[in-house]
Amino acid sequence: MDVAQRIKNLPPYLFAEIEKKIARAREEGKDIIDLGIGDPDLPTPNFLVERMCQEVQNPENHRYPSYRGLYAFREAVASWYRRRFGVSLDPDREVVALIGSKEGIAHFPWCVVDPGDLVLASDPGYPVYKIGTLLAGGVPLPLPLLPGNHFLPDFSAFPESLLERVKLVFLNYPNNPTSSTAPYEFFQEVVRLAHRFGFIVAHDLAYSEISFDGYRAPSILEVEGAKEVAIEFHSLSKMCNMTGWRIGFAVGNAKLIEALGRVKTNIDSGIFNAIQWVGVEALARVEEALEGIIPVYTERRNLVVETLRALGFDLPYPKATFYVWIPVPSGFTSMSFAEFLLDRAQVVVTPGVGFGKYGEGFVRISLTTPSLRLKEAMERVVRALGG
Repeated sequence: MDVAQRIKNLPPYLFAEIEKKIARAREEGKDIIDLGIGDPDLPTPNFLVERMCQEVQNPENHRYPSYRGLYAFREAVASWYRRRFGVSLDPDREVVALIGSKEGIAHFPWCVVDPGDLVLASDPGYPVYKIGTLLAGGVPLPLPLLPGNHFLPDFSAFPESLLERVKLVFLNYPNNPTSSTAPYEFFQEVVRLAHRFGFIVAHDLAYSEISFDGYRAPSILEVEGAKEVAIEFHSLSKMCNMTGWRIGFAVGNAKLIEALGRVKTNIDSGIFNAIQWVGVEALARVEEALEGIIPVYTERRNLVVETLRALGFDLPYPKATFYVWIPVPSGFTSMSFAEFLLDRAQVVVTPGVGFGKYGEGFVRISLTTPSLRLKEAMERVVRALGG
């Protein structure tokens, strides 16, 4: 029996491969500290767990949910966007609930990409941008994020003749994996280019609320004219420690939202209503949830950056995300440095090349490990590097 060519064309999913290496090391009896995957170790706020306990008792929540999401949830999304970004959204036409933002991002190319269409995807970037494009029959092209340009793409590096053929552009700020941020003016320029060349912008805003030192990430939808060309993806996973709950949303251009909703009605049956009601509560109380999250990540960020700076690494303090993007020492590739740390320190980091060819020369550390274990991991790294 053979599988479809589209499956053969898919690269192995980065984090699945990392999990295999961790499992092998643990089978050998090694005490592995995993700083690879960005999965919050902090608990979901108790007030949300309590709301879930209430909602699962309601028999009405055990029936099929709405494909588009509960109106109350979509209304809560619109209310949060208005409060947080000053953006007005129509809950009926400009919001759709997702089974986590990953699902929506993966399905979105099916809505707008025909076989052979060109798609620019941030590189380094979340692998799902490229994989979703491949599954839709599109042609993913790297959109380089280089340190010399603060990990922002330079659209002027592309010939206008190519930009005229691009159907979709994937962006993500605050950025995974580089932890870089984008100013409002950057989004103004992107919207201007989208109008000029006719491409669609899909912006992944999942890390907007994981920010430090007073930084506030903008939404692309704050830009005048953005709703004519853009869709934005968000999630409760990061800002409320709800990765396992699988609830997110997409907002923006009504035609794009309708197309994504149409795909979803033919593929899934929506999100468990009890989880959506918890989502309503979460969006009303995001600030309360973050009070227990941001101070912890700030302390962990400072520990990692200060430790590595003392070893001679040239690192800024990230303004957002729970990642630190680290240039590898001379003589290493991103993969060989990750293997070195796994072998010598029993510490897992993510090789930058796993996020695309422009991630070569870097590794990513996640701050989503208990603080004492993170401290131990950094002590091991210091010993491994002879510090």
